[in-house]
Amino acid sequence: MIENFKTLAVAHQGPLLNIQLNSPDTGNALCEPMLDELLTVLGALHDRPEIRVVILSGAGADFCLGGDRREFAESLAADCTGAALRAMGNKARRVCEALAATSAVTIARLHGGVIGAGIALAVFCDLRAGAHSCRFRLPELALGMPPAWGGVLPRLLNECGAARIRELILTGESFDAAKAAELALLHKAVPEDELDEVIARWTRPLVRRSPAALRTAKVMMNAYASANRLADATLFDAELLTTVLAAAGPEPLG
Repeated sequence: MIENFKTLAVAHQGPLLNIQLNSPDTGNALCEPMLDELLTVLGALHDRPEIRVVILSGAGADFCLGGDRREFAESLAADCTGAALRAMGNKARRVCEALAATSAVTIARLHGGVIGAGIALAVFCDLRAGAHSCRFRLPELALGMPPAWGGVLPRLLNECGAARIRELILTGESFDAAKAAELALLHKAVPEDELDEVIARWTRPLVRRSPAALRTAKVMMNAYASANRLADATLFDAELLTTVLAAAGPEPLG
């Protein structure tokens, strides 16, 4: 597996693979180069069946402060048709799909800000542990865009419940780790210095599981979770995001 990345720090040890978003100066904002590198790493897992657990974390003070809004605006300014932004949106959906679909168990290690697209990355992981200091927010409406990044909306509705997610999207209010745990957005909320031990307690039994059984269990859970969806409307996310931002003008995210 290639490990020389510009926006990620990637390391593996036996059956564990650690992927760290490594752009702390931007709050680990999800820019297109980071999406490309995530696709490379996650795509390589198909050829690495010995990797049983993937741990996704963030460098610096925050896990991820969301999508790179400046990149969105610059993309639309350079290409008013929105083709480049649409392509970026499709990459985001592919990254989130890869997190859910990989045969390895994916674990989100969350601290600091977990905002917008950062929540999307986290919720597509199988297990999520967060520090008590975490702060969460879905600010898309306040920024003049729909919640259409990475196919996050149906995943949030399924994991956390429609009524609660509707409130958080419409109000854009911030919430803490205790509220995230109540919503099942977090499986565990602990002091930050206990995060690694929580993850270790999860990984110890996982690395002993039968690879075939683990892979089949993940396929089954994903299939049953989407059984009530007649079609995959997330395929339209990039189109919806681009259409709304393009209609707002050259500086829609000010």
